Amino acid sequence: MPPAQAVAAIDLGGRLSVRYQRDGQEEALHGSFSWSQRAGRTLVTLMSPLGQTLATIDITPTEAVLTQSGQPARSATDPDALAADALGWPLPVAGLRDWLQGHAKDASGKSVTASPDNTNSILTSDGWTLQYASWEASDMTKPVRPKRIDLSRSTSAAGNVTIRIIIDSWQPV
Repeated sequence: MPPAQAVAAIDLGGRLSVRYQRDGQEEALHGSFSWSQRAGRTLVTLMSPLGQTLATIDITPTEAVLTQSGQPARSATDPDALAADALGWPLPVAGLRDWLQGHAKDASGKSVTASPDNTNSILTSDGWTLQYASWEASDMTKPVRPKRIDLSRSTSAAGNVTIRIIIDSWQPV
């Protein structure tokens, strides 16, 4: 069964692990996330391993607002720059709209659809390397969906960054 077509409205939940450098020291974060995507809005919630909300990012076509507990809300027109500035490590929110569903644009701008049969890495135009490491099992009546996605990128601010995303729940809306 081929990968699912990208949909504009979807709710996802799962876990993530992030490795990066801060002040020359290795840092690691582990937690969970929820992702609620509609045609004109995406809401991302990052949570601690115990389920406490660490940050929310509310993205519309004109603005992104990031809120962290005990801090004033921050806003910007670029959600990726906002996340990197506030979190201290890059979270490619703009790309994840498609990447979480197995679709990407490579460094040349060509659309790529990942599949269990194609285990090649995808290098995106913004420097991320995507590896679709595992797929949700299919019973042949529904399309396959990414289960684990590994992202990596070298940055000047956070050094070598790796993000592992495991999708536990998938609900088209």
